[in-house]
Amino acid sequence: MAVIAQAQNTAAVAGLRGRLLSAIQRMQENRARRAVYRQTVRELNALTTRDLDDLGISRSMITRLAHEAAWGSAQ
Repeated sequence: MAVIAQAQNTAAVAGLRGRLLSAIQRMQENRARRAVYRQTVRELNALTTRDLDDLGISRSMITRLAHEAAWGSAQ
């Protein structure tokens, strides 16, 4: 009986550790994506209106384009 309880406890700890590691990985991925988003917004906002026009981008599109760069298109 003690062996079964120990095995369940070990599985619970491994499960908890796995969930914790998974949560940490998701946080790191989200942090990296937010950094890509901020960098994209910063770089596009630094362009002149003429430069944006040459690229076929209006200022109102900047946040959407940055979101797509970080998280992909919302299809």
